[in-house]
Amino acid sequence: MRRSLPLAVAVAALVIGPVSVAGPAGAAPAVPTPVTDFNGDGYADLAVAAPAATVSGRDDAGYVTVLYGSAGGVDTARPQLISRASPGVPGAVVDYDSFGRTSAARDFDGDGYTDLVLGSENGPTIVLWGSPAGLKDSVALALAPHSGPLAAGDVNGDGHADLVVGTGLVGVEFGPITRAGKSAGRTVVPFGDEDEARYDFIVGDVTGDGADDIVTTHGFEDQGLGTRLWKGGKDGSVTRVPGTTTPSSEGVIADFDRDGYGDFATFKFGTSHEDIVTRPGTVEIRYGSPSGLSTRTTTITQNTPGVPGVNEAGDQFGRALAAGDVTGDGYPDLAVGVPGEAIGSTDAAGSVILLKGGPMGPTGNGALAFSQSTKGVPGVSEKDDSFGDEVLLADINDNNRADLIVAAPWEDAPQTDSGAAWVLRGSKDGPVTKNIASFTPATLNTPGTEAHFGSSLAH
Repeated sequence: MRRSLPLAVAVAALVIGPVSVAGPAGAAPAVPTPVTDFNGDGYADLAVAAPAATVSGRDDAGYVTVLYGSAGGVDTARPQLISRASPGVPGAVVDYDSFGRTSAARDFDGDGYTDLVLGSENGPTIVLWGSPAGLKDSVALALAPHSGPLAAGDVNGDGHADLVVGTGLVGVEFGPITRAGKSAGRTVVPFGDEDEARYDFIVGDVTGDGADDIVTTHGFEDQGLGTRLWKGGKDGSVTRVPGTTTPSSEGVIADFDRDGYGDFATFKFGTSHEDIVTRPGTVEIRYGSPSGLSTRTTTITQNTPGVPGVNEAGDQFGRALAAGDVTGDGYPDLAVGVPGEAIGSTDAAGSVILLKGGPMGPTGNGALAFSQSTKGVPGVSEKDDSFGDEVLLADINDNNRADLIVAAPWEDAPQTDSGAAWVLRGSKDGPVTKNIASFTPATLNTPGTEAHFGSSLAH
C-alpha cells in the first residue's frame, strides 16, 4: 500500500513532450506544447523535489535537484541543488517547510527561458529565473505562504504564461511576471461552498477557445468530492461551470483525439479518500468540447483488454499520470503510475504502464508495462518502493519523442526512503530499456535519508 505525503502535488497542464508538426490526415494540427527548458538549449530539463530531506540540520526542510537535458539524455554529472540555504533564495531554512513540494514551470517573464515556481509549507513562494546558464536568481512572489497547489497555463489566452494558485480559492497571477515578482494582473475566485480542500489543479484548453481552463479536484478529510471545471476567458475571467464530475485526484489535460479540444485524464475513485489506497484504480478520460468536459468518456483499468496485469486491491492504477507523444505518431500517449502494484509476491513494489494514443485516444492496444523487475531497468523490486509514484513524459534528448521519467520516492537507495528516478528513452515502439539513466541522492551527492527524492517532478 502507498504511504502518502501530506498533499498530492499538482500535475501539469497540457502535454509535456515533443511538438509534432505532421499529423494524420483530417486531424487537427498538433498544438505546440511547452517544454521545461531552463537554459534554452532545446533539451527538456528535470526538476526533482525531495521535500522531506534534512537541510542545514532542519528536518523536512526540503530541496529540489535540477538535471539538464542533452543530446545524450539527462546530464547527471552536473546536478544543481536548490534549497532555502542556497545563496539568494528567499526564506529561511526551517523544520517541516517541505520546500519544493509544489511547483510550476513555464516562461513567466517571456524571455524565452523556462522559469520555476516553487512552493512549500511555511515559506514564501518563489520564482527561479531561467537563463542561458540555467536557473539563477530568484524572487519571492507577493503571495501569502500556502501549501495549496500550483499550476501554469495561459488562462486569458494572451500568449503570456500565467500562474494558477489556490488555498480556498482559484487564483491566477497573470503574466508576464516581472523580475521583481509583480504580475501583470490578478483574479481570485472563491470556491464558494465549504472551502473544500484541493488535491490538484490541472490546467489546459478544454473548450478550444485559446484560453486555458482549470480543473480542480477536491476532498475533505476522508471524503472524495466532485471535480470541477473553471473556464478561462480572454477577458481575464475565470468562471465556474455548474455541476461536478466524478471524484478524482491527479490528472492531465491533453488533446488525445486531436479534435482541437483538451481532454481530461484522471485517477477516478469513490467517495472516500480511503478508496484511493484500497481500490485497484481506474483511469477516466473525459473528452473536451466547446462547452467544457463532455459526457463522452473512456474508462481504462488493468482489466481492459491489452493492459498488462489484473485489477487487484491497492494497485492504485492511475495514481500518477502524464501525457506526451512517446512514439512520435502525433497522438499523445498516457503514462500511468501503478505504485501499489505487487510484482510477484513483492507488495507495493510498483510499476508504470504506457497506454498508446491514437485517433480514439489512449486504449489498451499495445500497452507496455515497466517495473524494477523489467529486464534492463536498474534496481530490484522491493516491498513499498512504489515505483511509479510519480511519472512525467518529456523529450530530454530532443529527438521528437517523449522520454518516460519514473520516480519512486520510497526507494531505499541506499538510505531509507531516499528515493530514486529513472529515464527511459522514447522510440517509435514506446519506451525502451536500453541505456536507462537512473539517479538517486547518493549518486547525485545530495542529502538522502528519508528525503523522498522524486515526490514531485516539475512540469
